Amino acid sequence: MSGISSAAHDPYHIGRHGGSYQPIAEHADHGPVSKRIITGYGFWIFLLSDIVMFSAFFAAYAVLMNETAGGPTGRDLFDLGNVGLETAALLLSSFACGIASIGAQRRKHDWFYGAMAATFVLGAIFIALEVNEFRDLVAQDAGPSRSAFLSAFFTLVGCHGLHVSAGLLWLLTMMAQVWAKGFRADIMRRILCFSLFWHALDIIWVGLFSVVYLMGAGQ
Repeated sequence: MSGISSAAHDPYHIGRHGGSYQPIAEHADHGPVSKRIITGYGFWIFLLSDIVMFSAFFAAYAVLMNETAGGPTGRDLFDLGNVGLETAALLLSSFACGIASIGAQRRKHDWFYGAMAATFVLGAIFIALEVNEFRDLVAQDAGPSRSAFLSAFFTLVGCHGLHVSAGLLWLLTMMAQVWAKGFRADIMRRILCFSLFWHALDIIWVGLFSVVYLMGAGQ
């Protein structure tokens, strides 16, 4: 009777031979999820919320890109040579950030510090080129108040630049923490989050370069 009762309550044998109950039991045996997984998961949620914000800015720019109010267009303003240098600097900084992550995983201080320093220098070059671009636009009377198109442009590109600037400060903090505390588990989790953040900025810039600059210069 117990076998019949058991079959009646579990006709498909879900609780046996690796069914859906087994992972729950195994999870209970192994205890809570590691902090590394929780931190990575939580930071991915933050990145996704950031991407949603950039998506809204991209959408606003797409709607307003032709609203020049009789002023200059992207074809008149954008210097693809300068933007190409910005793109190269940011892509190389992302590569250097990957090398720094490998150095941290292998506990190689020279790899980590050298690659992080290269990431900082390349990121700073990117910011310097972008600030110079904004200054030139304002000097040409093409500031953010000139038209809806330029307002959307400065908001989108400037927001990305602010993120990169914040990333540079975070990078220096990571270098200081490794110097003071070494490659502890909590420091490694922060390095992981920084790497995710920096690579996400790189991906957003590729989209920005394609949508804003290439399409704008081709109008």
